[in-house]
Amino acid sequence: MSRAPFRILHAGALRRPMGECAQVFKERYPDLPVELESAGSRECAARICDGGIYDVVALADTAVFARWLAPDYVDCYFVFATDQIVVAFDRFSRGSEEITRDNWIDVLLSPGVIYGRSNHNLDPCGYRTLMVWQLAEKFYGRPGLYEALQDGCSRVYPKSIDLAGALVEGRVDYAFLYSSVVRQLGLCQVNLPSRINLSNPALADYYAAASVTLEGRMPGEKVLLTGAPIEFAVAVPRNARYPVEAQWFVEFITGVEGQQILEGCGLIPC
Repeated sequence: MSRAPFRILHAGALRRPMGECAQVFKERYPDLPVELESAGSRECAARICDGGIYDVVALADTAVFARWLAPDYVDCYFVFATDQIVVAFDRFSRGSEEITRDNWIDVLLSPGVIYGRSNHNLDPCGYRTLMVWQLAEKFYGRPGLYEALQDGCSRVYPKSIDLAGALVEGRVDYAFLYSSVVRQLGLCQVNLPSRINLSNPALADYYAAASVTLEGRMPGEKVLLTGAPIEFAVAVPRNARYPVEAQWFVEFITGVEGQQILEGCGLIPC
């Protein structure tokens, strides 16, 4: 009789690092089949709340754990990496030869330029992008910039990995993505100032000036989320089939070897 698979549910932005860590897991437990499943972090949480059975869940925002999963569905969660939001592009993007850290706003708002983001109601990269735009308006002293960037953004994809695919395929010129995803795909990026890119824990109070209203779990419910430094976290759901093996996986990710894999994928281990 075949064994039920060891199931890993993760944010789309974590596809490569989770895949590489799963390969090591398979070497440790060769007789245990492994399944990886990805979605936006809020969608991942919804699947668990709806009764989905997973052994490990890795999400792109601790706020999703705090608001949706702890303590009813996970006893605790562990931060394992950080990142930053960047403006991603490739050499075929309109304006790619001139875009810089100083003029990225004007390039994106130029006629004919197409840029995108992920869905803020499904994916942390999406609501973090909106926060970045709010912080940019404040940082550059350009009233109305947030609204202008919203109005000019004609492409919204379910999750960041879908957005990255659109950039690779040339359906958008620019995309707001995690730096790690950009590095994994070999794309180009414009690094934004630390007061904008949500990368610096020391600027947590500054980031909190930005906020986004999201759809809640219940129909008609609204949730206000404030800006915070980017943190990726992992946990073992309380209904995991293989809690011992899942704990090994979590300890591996947060240990030296796992952290080396994360760093190789462009994440900042912590």
